[in-house]
Amino acid sequence: MDDFVRDKLTEWGLTEWIEKFEAEGVDEESLYCLENDDIDKLLPKVGPKAKFKRKLKVLKEEQNPVNQETIDSSAQCHQVHEEAADSSQVSPSTSNTSGKAKRKLDLQGECSTWQSPTRKQRSGTTWASYTEGIILSDVKNIMSCVQKRLPNQENKLNKFLKVKICDLKTDKRELIGVFGRTGAGKSSLINAVIGEKNLLPSGNISACTSVMIQVEANMHSPKYEAEIEFITKEEWQDELWSSINFLSDNANLGNDQEDDSDYRDTVDKLSALYGEEEWKNKSSENLMDSKYFREVHEFLHHRTKTLTCESAKELSAKLVKYTRTDSDVKDVKRCYWPLVKCVTVRVPNNDLLQHVTLVDLPGNGDRNKSRDRMWKGVVGSCSTVWIVTDINRAVAEKEPWEILESAGSLMGNGGECQQIHFICTKTDVIGDSDDHSAAGVRAHIFKINMQAKEILNKEFRLNKIKKHFSDDCFKVFTVSSKEFLKKKLLEPEETEIPKLQEFLQSLNDCHSETLNYVCGAYGILSLIQAASCRDVAGKKADVCTDLEENMRHELDKVRKTLEETYKAFEKCLSEGVEKSKSSCQKVLRSFLYPKGMKGGAFHKILKCLVESDGVHKPKNKKQMNLNVKLASYLTDSIDEEFKKTFPNQSKSGPFNGVICAFSLDTQRLIQKYKDVELQLIFLKTEEEKTKTELNKTIREVKKTIYRSLTSTIEETMKECYQNAAGFKGLGSLGNMRTAIEKHVHYSKDTMFDQAKDCMLKELRSLKEYILKTLEETMQKSIELSLKTVGDSIPDVTVELAKVKKYYDGLIVSPGEETLIW
Repeated sequence: MDDFVRDKLTEWGLTEWIEKFEAEGVDEESLYCLENDDIDKLLPKVGPKAKFKRKLKVLKEEQNPVNQETIDSSAQCHQVHEEAADSSQVSPSTSNTSGKAKRKLDLQGECSTWQSPTRKQRSGTTWASYTEGIILSDVKNIMSCVQKRLPNQENKLNKFLKVKICDLKTDKRELIGVFGRTGAGKSSLINAVIGEKNLLPSGNISACTSVMIQVEANMHSPKYEAEIEFITKEEWQDELWSSINFLSDNANLGNDQEDDSDYRDTVDKLSALYGEEEWKNKSSENLMDSKYFREVHEFLHHRTKTLTCESAKELSAKLVKYTRTDSDVKDVKRCYWPLVKCVTVRVPNNDLLQHVTLVDLPGNGDRNKSRDRMWKGVVGSCSTVWIVTDINRAVAEKEPWEILESAGSLMGNGGECQQIHFICTKTDVIGDSDDHSAAGVRAHIFKINMQAKEILNKEFRLNKIKKHFSDDCFKVFTVSSKEFLKKKLLEPEETEIPKLQEFLQSLNDCHSETLNYVCGAYGILSLIQAASCRDVAGKKADVCTDLEENMRHELDKVRKTLEETYKAFEKCLSEGVEKSKSSCQKVLRSFLYPKGMKGGAFHKILKCLVESDGVHKPKNKKQMNLNVKLASYLTDSIDEEFKKTFPNQSKSGPFNGVICAFSLDTQRLIQKYKDVELQLIFLKTEEEKTKTELNKTIREVKKTIYRSLTSTIEETMKECYQNAAGFKGLGSLGNMRTAIEKHVHYSKDTMFDQAKDCMLKELRSLKEYILKTLEETMQKSIELSLKTVGDSIPDVTVELAKVKKYYDGLIVSPGEETLIW
């Protein structure tokens, strides 16, 4: 272990794990390479694990900073002091507001009880964004200067303040997952919405469904960039071995290869990388020879490959061999998409992507375990999902709904999706119409659009996916990317592309990075200024008594709600266990003996399934997951309670809003104890930040809790799958079925109880973590703000005045509007 890792763990409050990281040899380089499985081994406890993952994510993002500071911090420090005499000039005017609209705001969190401050509404979004960018940059420089002025004495207060300033550097990107089959118009849609006509290839070129493409803003360079992340050599060697064995078994069974999509998919993958004949009759060891990877030496050394171009068109051409499977692509002898895990495309000067990432996602994950883990992680982190389909197929096509159903639990109860947008493309393709006049064509398009919206909204209300989401989360858009660009028949607004652009802008606008940072800075500066004063000791004991009494009372309310929630889940799960035990044989039989499928066809499916721990992901077909089927009665039993306890859309937050409602009542105490107003302002901002951090942790941990039911079933079934995968030759289908049936028969009396106990254990850990975090964080803040004297704490009168002006300019007076969280 090096000092970098040790310092980071200390900064993140994870000092007790330093020894573990040291024992595992984690240094600065390997820290950035840690994946979820590695972190699970290093940090088995839920709370520290969630905290570490979030901190590591922020650290990685800081290596590719979103905002480049263009003003030297020392010059800024000098400017701060020179402006002291005229602090009335520091807040930009916000009086030219043409109207006030309700908006979602994350004031150091997803909830607030501090008289509901609301961001002022500006008449010009671009102007507001520019102004807030200046404010954010200025306050960051102020805090950087203050941090440098803090004395180097290693006392508690100094260390506490330095950590608090570092913790201000937080950011949250909104992920939008874009699903849709090849040819549905995804690429054209993304290009049109972000205003980059040539960025993603569209037309008849078929995209490789294994490659995720992330599109985001390039905030540090005026060039177009693509970062290509590869799977590991070991993962590709495993995939090669499985592919060659699959083709060999297929040939031995004499199956009809022309009609086998899995067979064609495997052949296409090997032919793309090695050439049509080069891979045949060779072992997986021979195909790992470095001569095949000369052009992608980064793959061999487990590094990312970066492409940099002056234009979107140039970048798109270079990306073809890493993202596309089309055999007619000119001048491309060898394609490398089978080795690619993910491609991140960065677009310069694009405000719509400043805090938003669009992710072009495969429909149902990937057979490669590394790509599938990433797919699940991204799907679970999407706050919005776009389902893209051709309007002429939207009503009858099953695939979009199958995507929603297969990924529904990952997005809903097992994720953080708040909105589903069903986007019907190609609305300008009119089909059969008797009236070909411009007016007639427009009328026909509008009629078809309205019919599609009505039918799809009705379909959603009746669909099984509905149990994870509320009615108002679902919206239908009918768009035409072609008409938006050419404007022959429809006005831009009538293509509904501007509506999607407004939605992206709202995500950027609602992203309250500036207010979050300014609010936190205001609290820290208040504490520093209070600590530099020496004449307010009189009322400290009394206010501490009040604060600690308030905290005990509030913690009791939180504890009561958490215990009630635990009992509710315990009851639901007990019912689910009984249903699972009585129904598992029926569920298993319907899965192992599907109606209308011949034995030979199902043999290949079951063989693939047992080799992949119970999951089969056929190309362009519905995923089959035996673990999900076996866990279905358990998940059904808790779905409603889970959605109520951990809502993705709630204004009040998880656990019926009890965490958001937690309050030390500092606003009232400020009126009572004017002498310690600055300390109480800090405690209020610290309270809000603590609740924010808790809610973020809960949002991540709840995914693990929900998935624990299925993952426990999968773990119990692993041995059975391994045994079944060993059967070959004549009678192997019957042997695989028998092995699975026997295992479930003998395991059912313990397997479902284990899944229940695992979920309840996760819930207990979360309950303990919430109570411990609230108590310890707030108690430490009380002690350090009211019971600790700082040594040589600098005077920050000027900085505090300036940041307060900024803060006051970013909120409106209480009561002017109702805040939406």
